[in-house]
Amino acid sequence: MKYIVTYDISNDKRRTKLSDLLGAYGDRVNYSVFEIELSESKRETLLAKIELQKLINKKYDSLRFYHLCENCVPKSFEIGNREEPFEPIHCELF
Repeated sequence: MKYIVTYDISNDKRRTKLSDLLGAYGDRVNYSVFEIELSESKRETLLAKIELQKLINKKYDSLRFYHLCENCVPKSFEIGNREEPFEPIHCELF
């Protein structure tokens, strides 16, 4: 399943840890936005890690998962420097 994941985290340390964790599961497409593909078991593992590491303060922070159906992805587009949503990002070393 494909997800757009966004966050607004007030604490720098928790924000960095969450960003690193999300980066292990998908591609950063904006400062606080990731495109992630997760099976049900990987989603549960990710949510458990977020809870276990206490990366979200529910009183002050926001973490949102937007599920995109397979029919919606081809209808998505970007105006910018990537060809298609959910295309892998490849870093080139100079």
